[in-house]
Amino acid sequence: MSKRILAVDDDSDILDVIRIILEDEGYEVFTLANAKYVFDEVQQNSPDLILLDVMLGGLDGRDICRALKEHDSYKKIPVVMISASHNLDNLLLSPGAPDNFLAKPFDIDRLVEMVKTELVA
Repeated sequence: MSKRILAVDDDSDILDVIRIILEDEGYEVFTLANAKYVFDEVQQNSPDLILLDVMLGGLDGRDICRALKEHDSYKKIPVVMISASHNLDNLLLSPGAPDNFLAKPFDIDRLVEMVKTELVA
């Protein structure tokens, strides 16, 4: 059975790229452009990994990540934050922190490598 990945970004072009790349690698990918439905999507599809943008059109991915990490049912799901802001290294040290961080624009190989690493961890 293939691993399930949820990608959340308000940019549909980025979601398409992520979906194509990761489906080529054999993953089952769900995309979500409206972050207010993250918990519904997680509950419905039980992802093995979440790729989460920081800036989500009025919502903050860091807050969503924190809420996921504080939820008993979802806290073990690895979360990789994705952002064009490169000064978010301290993000990994904060309470409710994501498991990893990927800067935009991201290298395709780096994305695939990070996904594989987080799914094994």
